[in-house]
Amino acid sequence: MVNMPERHLHIVAFDIPYPPNYGGVIDVFYKLKALCQQGIKIHLHCFEYPGRERAPELEDYCMEVLYYPRLTGLKSALSPIPYIVKSRRSPALISRLLRDDYPILFEGIHSCYYLDDSRLKNRMLIYRESNIEHQYYLNLFRAEHRFFKKAYFLIESLKLYFFQRFRLKHAKLMLVVSRSDADYLRSKFPDPGIVHYLPSFHANEEVDIRPGSGSFVLYHGNIEVPENEMAAGFLIKKVFANTDYPLVIAGMNPPPRIIEMANAHPNIRIVANPDDDMLFSLIRDAQVNILVTFQATGLKLKLLNTLYNGRHCLVNSPMLAGTGLESLCIVADNEQEIGNKVGTLLNTPLDAKISHQRAALLEAHFSNTANAGKLISLIFGG
Repeated sequence: MVNMPERHLHIVAFDIPYPPNYGGVIDVFYKLKALCQQGIKIHLHCFEYPGRERAPELEDYCMEVLYYPRLTGLKSALSPIPYIVKSRRSPALISRLLRDDYPILFEGIHSCYYLDDSRLKNRMLIYRESNIEHQYYLNLFRAEHRFFKKAYFLIESLKLYFFQRFRLKHAKLMLVVSRSDADYLRSKFPDPGIVHYLPSFHANEEVDIRPGSGSFVLYHGNIEVPENEMAAGFLIKKVFANTDYPLVIAGMNPPPRIIEMANAHPNIRIVANPDDDMLFSLIRDAQVNILVTFQATGLKLKLLNTLYNGRHCLVNSPMLAGTGLESLCIVADNEQEIGNKVGTLLNTPLDAKISHQRAALLEAHFSNTANAGKLISLIFGG
């Protein structure tokens, strides 16, 4: 029997990917876990800043885990390079990357400061897309109501547009989380074999929907993000304020404005900062999980979590953009349609065949094991 040579991979993460408790780091954590299970030797590089602790748990999946401080402040903010990129630079990181010739996977545009470094021009450099970031920041600008934050989002959007245009071309591979984002990047980087659709990695292994019916509707997300704050406000004011349908809004750091809006209606309840177990229980207990977004970029991981674990999944069209999950969801695109379908679904048990349909489609396209194998083939060949 011939022994396979060891395959090593640098992963440069924009944050410490443990605990995996929000979209971007969920993809990073479950990707490195799946790669480790298939024998890849991972050298993980994490940028750290207050709010997330160093995580010894990562050492279970990585040969080494190295940490670098984010260089925040005016020097990073006043650069023509986007702040989210400029603040993630480190002489220690580039020095470590130059010690060998292993492939380098840059997680998100945030981590791509060294993507065009001439010292790496002969390396296999991989860009992992999580959003079309300049579009994302432009939508944050539109959703934000505070002047200085609006200005920051608009300026950052412009910087990100030019960074994408002139820097991402140095990537040998681009791994993209949705089909619509893949189409966009292929229009900008048309060389064949560069852009590949590779869905987000996630925590779910099988569809597991609780039997019976629930009694409430759930919306969940990080509500301090302007996009999600806007969605929560829309659901409160436009859909549920004039009904008696019970709505639970669960998520991180709900702004006072959202709490005040919800408190004005006896059928609406806020669950602030639920831990993972509580949020998982809410998703499984709800009769309807409602997910709306006003940004049609990326793949919303909360959509996957809901389809694996929740009952009825009611969404608007932008939530599905490029996902291929249309057949598994109920779609409504204005407040009247949403209200009508909520009323119907609250009184409609989930048909067992829907669970089987979900299991078949999700296993075919969103298996961590299968997608790790695809990633390995793209990077290492064979």
